[in-house]
Amino acid sequence: MASKVIYFKIGDRLEQAEFQSDFPPDDVKDIFRAAAEAGPLDILKLYNTRGNIVNISPKLPENTPETRYRLEVVATYCDANELGFDISTVESRVENLERKMKVDSGETPEVVYELRQKVENVRSKLEGVEHLSWLGLFKEFSAGSNQHLPFFKRRLKDVQDDTVWETFKKVSHLQLTDDVREYLKEPVFDNWQWEDAEMLLLLQQMFIDLDFIKKFNIEMPVLQSFLFEVYKHYNNVPFHNFKHCFCVSQMMYGITWIADLCNLVGAAEVLVMIVSSICHDLDHPGYNNAYQVNARTELALRYNDISPLENHHCSIAFQILGKPHCNIFRNMSPEEFKYVREGMITCILATDMSKHNAILNSFKQIVPEFDYKNKDHISQFMMICIKVADISNEARPMDVSEPWIDCLLQEFFNQSDVEKLEGLPVAPFMDRDKVTKSSSQVGFIRFVLLPLFEALGDLVPALEEPVIEPVRKGLQYYTEMGKALEEEKRKREAEKMKPVQNGDLNKQNGPDSRPPLETDTDPVNNNGKTKAGKSNSLNDKLTAPSSASSSNKTKADGLKPAVKAK
Repeated sequence: MASKVIYFKIGDRLEQAEFQSDFPPDDVKDIFRAAAEAGPLDILKLYNTRGNIVNISPKLPENTPETRYRLEVVATYCDANELGFDISTVESRVENLERKMKVDSGETPEVVYELRQKVENVRSKLEGVEHLSWLGLFKEFSAGSNQHLPFFKRRLKDVQDDTVWETFKKVSHLQLTDDVREYLKEPVFDNWQWEDAEMLLLLQQMFIDLDFIKKFNIEMPVLQSFLFEVYKHYNNVPFHNFKHCFCVSQMMYGITWIADLCNLVGAAEVLVMIVSSICHDLDHPGYNNAYQVNARTELALRYNDISPLENHHCSIAFQILGKPHCNIFRNMSPEEFKYVREGMITCILATDMSKHNAILNSFKQIVPEFDYKNKDHISQFMMICIKVADISNEARPMDVSEPWIDCLLQEFFNQSDVEKLEGLPVAPFMDRDKVTKSSSQVGFIRFVLLPLFEALGDLVPALEEPVIEPVRKGLQYYTEMGKALEEEKRKREAEKMKPVQNGDLNKQNGPDSRPPLETDTDPVNNNGKTKAGKSNSLNDKLTAPSSASSSNKTKADGLKPAVKAK
């Protein structure tokens, strides 16, 4: 493959780099990191001649010496020892200085206020750049493997990915127990109990139990490589990460069994929907289409503002499938592959929520006269199915679904924070100053989620009890939560308006008084949840249960079903 030459400058120093288009992304980043004499965790930004940030990747467009990129080190990783001081210590010293000045002179000089503001700005800069890394500030961070954090950080890819791959290879030959296989088919499945390597094993089992291995002549080593390559292309963002990919795929798998889709629409169509679910958010940056368009990002420019993220996810999917060792479709005929590719493109692009109403209204019109032999009807049915799976968290038990809301709101808040900094439009439902958990869920479930689910239920009544009814209960739960919060707010307001008698009036209106603090009564711990009885040892999990165990008992006890070796 031909090499490309990239011209850039660092300050006044002119540099150029040469690499091939198929170089691993990390190798390309290391070239620029070395040129900038930057450390492994320093944050870099690359600008084009228009001052826009561009991604440092093998696909970086070639340029000329007259159109050099500009490379900057915008933040240097350091801990307290490397800094030579602890920022908390500095804050404490400023507070002591402020206190002493006020005691000695009776007032605080303006210069002390300025010093305190500067220290606060330093702390804000040190803590606030992490979620901007995808913009080209390609610092990578580590995240706990069995925690879902309120604020996700980029993983150290080489170490974590290698660990997941080695673990997956060790367990990939194991045979899941019947309890696990049945549990995997149910909408109540709890993703929080499973590690990444184990979820890869479960995805592999879906292909086995749907008989895709035989029907489409998929080689097991190729399937494993495909699944791992997909895993590597999901970023550690709060919501649109590999766990979300798994949840959407698992719900699609559950719907397949509940509605008997293989017989209803065909095995090839189910294959399209399962693989589309696995790939539907590949390389999601954690910032939605509105941001891509408003910020005029590379993706928006590449796809002309038309579903930039969904087009990107689809493109990445077929780049992975283009690698021979990952191409699970390589034994298909050209006609079969063409059909599968067209179906995947249709399904993945359908997950763009800006198309939601058009897709749903079109589907509603054909439901009364739906024909399973009509290709257009089947195509619309597949789009509705993947859309249901994509936003299906509310169909799961509350202790599974509610932590996902925290993850989604965190991703929304990260984006709105950036939009405010950049002077871009901010959607009210993403603004941390305007939205609450209950308000966000009530509107979404009532006007988006429930109409979609009920439309599918009109055609497939088998989904009513296991999938649709839990959504109605979720709407009732968040409606009641909202009413409770409103009632509490009214009580606080009424308490503040009560007349205060005698000397208490002056005390209430005194200079040191303040209104009561409003606290969030959210019952969910922001750090996620840990089920009782969850084993920390993979070997413990890979032990077959006693014959007396059952999937119902397992779920009731909050324990994950076990796995047994062949």
